[in-house]
Amino acid sequence: MGAAGRDFHNFNVLFRGCDEIKVVAFTATQIPDIEGRCYPPELAGPHYPEGIPILPEKELAVLFEKEQVDEVVFSYSDVAHQYVMEKASQVIAMGADFRLIGSRESMLQAEVPVIAVCAVRTGSGKSQTTRKIAQILRDMGKKTVVVRHPMPYGDLTAQTVQRFETLEDMERQQCTIEEMEEYEPHIRLGFIVYAGVDYGQILEKAQEEADVILWDGGNNDIPFYKPDLHITVADPHRPGHELSYFPGRINLLMADVVVINKVDTAAPEAVGVLRENVYRLNPAAAVVDAASPIFLEGGEQIWNKRVLVVEDGPTLTHGEMTYGAGVIAARKYGAAEIINPRAFTSGTIRQTYETYPDIGSVLPAVGYGEQQIKDLETTINNVPCDLVIIATPVDLTRIISINKPMLKVGYELQEIGKPDLKDLIEKHLNL
Repeated sequence: MGAAGRDFHNFNVLFRGCDEIKVVAFTATQIPDIEGRCYPPELAGPHYPEGIPILPEKELAVLFEKEQVDEVVFSYSDVAHQYVMEKASQVIAMGADFRLIGSRESMLQAEVPVIAVCAVRTGSGKSQTTRKIAQILRDMGKKTVVVRHPMPYGDLTAQTVQRFETLEDMERQQCTIEEMEEYEPHIRLGFIVYAGVDYGQILEKAQEEADVILWDGGNNDIPFYKPDLHITVADPHRPGHELSYFPGRINLLMADVVVINKVDTAAPEAVGVLRENVYRLNPAAAVVDAASPIFLEGGEQIWNKRVLVVEDGPTLTHGEMTYGAGVIAARKYGAAEIINPRAFTSGTIRQTYETYPDIGSVLPAVGYGEQQIKDLETTINNVPCDLVIIATPVDLTRIISINKPMLKVGYELQEIGKPDLKDLIEKHLNL
């Protein structure tokens, strides 16, 4: 059971070469248009000459009966503990075992030091934390290669090992908006990014050109590579989620360093609750307080304007946030109104709101395929506003045409006090 990422990795590491186990299917959720495809034979290995079908998770019961399934392996992230046990209960009631893969079995060992940046929830601030660490390592004279958690939403065989050094590499490899949101900021800073499907092959390539591998986690998943330094980012805008979401709580328990991010915009009592939970669950972890201040040129243009806010997609969907940096900017600079885009949505964007009804009065920058990117463009252009505030890391103007004025919001990590990340990197890795 997966979402086109952790499930493929678990299969590659544990099941691909196993003679005693037959994998009858992957089930898919969270990501549009993954089901109905096939995990190709080139990746599945000699035991699967026709590949392995990828089916909708809602068909689990039918699949179970048809294939007489003995075991179901849960392999995706950023879901509530209640949800995991609901799936476990369904599987066990049907008569099979329900399995979660441990870190010892699933983490690959690198030949160079690995720093992993993970989180307790999607949208906590992994991206800006990873960028900060990459620049610290560069200043220390270390060649750093970023390996990003998988987002293989296209031709899986072609995406087995992907290397991104230029913006043109993303275009050539037909990246989705979700992929570009993660790769583009690193590329603009001059860092090489690897991603794909087979993280054993990716590791071999990445460590050939790296002094340090920087694991850039996705959702709140645990790393695919065994880290020498495990950094977990926590979000005080969602206090308590660090306790009750899978596998984010695992990241908290495993962390050498916990970054409590967004202390500048969260309520002090929420920061206090989060800090107390961190100390209770992992008292040995070093704690770094941090802010993610927004950067915006021309913010005065927002004053008294009716604005559409476009935020990072996954943060609003399975991350369950109702706002992000764009809304903070709109409020800070005095927008007259943040227009709810729901009445102006097109096609697959309308379906996104139906799937995630708790999204706030903002537009998630989802673009998992060509049609969804077109629908995003149409939706933005349909909204009757004076100004569009774009708070996704990708430069949307490279991808779509927007028919109204726009401003782009950026955000970077700003550490507060000591120890800071540089201190802790030096302490743990002796670099």
